[in-house]
Amino acid sequence: MTPKTMPTDVPVEEFLATLDARRSAEGARLVELFRSETGADAVMWGPTMIGFGQYAYRYASGHEGVWPRAAFSPRKAKLSFYGLQTHPEAAALLERLGPHTTGVDCVYVNRLDAIDEDVLRELVRLSWATTEERAV
Repeated sequence: MTPKTMPTDVPVEEFLATLDARRSAEGARLVELFRSETGADAVMWGPTMIGFGQYAYRYASGHEGVWPRAAFSPRKAKLSFYGLQTHPEAAALLERLGPHTTGVDCVYVNRLDAIDEDVLRELVRLSWATTEERAV
């Protein structure tokens, strides 16, 4: 089975241009923030996720694949951040992030200007470090 979310050749800027003005601006700010913290270039993963780097995973079931080491999606309803909860220090940092909700592997934020970007930077750095051993 081929995973649905894989890197694409769509330019990130092209995707961001399809969004409303606020989400496009937030997306551009986040690209710079993630690039600054990871040192990696932004790549579209599927139609709406912007990822940086990638790592290999393998579940006990035998399912395996690759996933971005750090990623976000500027969705219409909320900004979605992936992998920010994986590091042991993440829970304490999330308490200082600002208004957000969480899912299994996602942190959801309504507006970028409502959260502490320094805390977000630290969460991105920790997420990046967590996948170092499995980077591809």
